[in-house]
Amino acid sequence: MSKAPRTPRDAWQLLTEGNRRFVSGSPEHPNQDAAHRDTVADGQTPYAALFGCSDSRLGAEMIFDVGLGDLFVVRNIGQTISPSVIGSLEYAVAILKVQLILILAHDGCGAVKEAIDSLRDSAVPLPPNIRVLTNTIHPAIHRVMASHATTVIDDIHIDEVGEEHLRDTIGELLATSELIAEAVAAGGIAIVGATYNLKEGNVLPSVVIGDIE
Repeated sequence: MSKAPRTPRDAWQLLTEGNRRFVSGSPEHPNQDAAHRDTVADGQTPYAALFGCSDSRLGAEMIFDVGLGDLFVVRNIGQTISPSVIGSLEYAVAILKVQLILILAHDGCGAVKEAIDSLRDSAVPLPPNIRVLTNTIHPAIHRVMASHATTVIDDIHIDEVGEEHLRDTIGELLATSELIAEAVAAGGIAIVGATYNLKEGNVLPSVVIGDIE
């Protein structure tokens, strides 16, 4: 495939191919040499935007085996929606013309764990600016608890909450950004929600909005 994808399907294929190379231990490290660095110095044309958790083990370009100028990356703890995130992703869609938005969670997420722990009776309050982010995960926690018919925090699994929160993130992005929702409806971009496995290195999609197949 050409290294200049024209559709959401092309963009997703490039990312999945790169992730397979990363998982197998045979990355090609494309677009990381000095010549390419010089080529992209005057402008960027990324084909995908990635909004993911800031976890240090989630190196976006590494796990997809891509290089400079390929991904437009936005990150914060727990991939929680905020005005700055929405504005950044709208910039990627409206100005940079990306074909794909990937919302990337991961297993064992520390932000999800802190959000769960904050609901324990013995919890010490988190610093205010961290609490603003972890509080956005609470609805996912309560829904998972309800689905298990329990009020006991220890009855639920962190990764089940993480998956539910991933769906919340996508839903809130579409509900809050008319620009992105219209681009998806028009078929100009697709949104994929996926989870990265820290031990195995693979990325597993669970939510797909748009044509990537």
